[in-house]
Amino acid sequence: MAIADKRLQRREIITKAVCGKGRKFSTITHTVSPPHHPTSILGAWIINHQYEAVKSGDGIEVIGSYDINIWYSYNKNSQTDVAKETISYVELVSLSYVDPKHRSSTEEVTADATQEPNCVEATISSSGSSVLIRVEREFAVEMVAETKVCVVVDPNGSDDDGKDVDFGLGDDGDFEDLDSDLLEDEL
Repeated sequence: MAIADKRLQRREIITKAVCGKGRKFSTITHTVSPPHHPTSILGAWIINHQYEAVKSGDGIEVIGSYDINIWYSYNKNSQTDVAKETISYVELVSLSYVDPKHRSSTEEVTADATQEPNCVEATISSSGSSVLIRVEREFAVEMVAETKVCVVVDPNGSDDDGKDVDFGLGDDGDFEDLDSDLLEDEL
């Protein structure tokens, strides 16, 4: 069955598909002021990360929060305490790919934390009264919407009677060496 065959007709199917994708890595520094002037930092970690995604202009906003916990010593390393601070954030992730033919009234957005917020450095500020926390995080976002897909239809049906059709791909291993991660990134 050749596509140039005059008997074939074209149909447009409306379906939901990924119509936009984006990814953003960011590093941010937070300042936490414990009740006592810290002498040294004994540990810093992030817990209770929560977030949601919303459409915003040409991108997707990830709106969330997490708790920063800092275990520190004070009073010349004679006592310890844990300082806790809840951080709220809004991260705008631009869409690097957008299908221009999607129907914007049907958009649904999602976000996935490909790298959960993680404390990569904790240092005492130059004034000695607060702690600077450097946090890394990364999000991948997707926009799903209705779009049109064009298909070719043979009005006379097919002769396969529901049998499996061989499209000539064969089992010669042409696709064994393909890097599936690379293919996914290109879509």
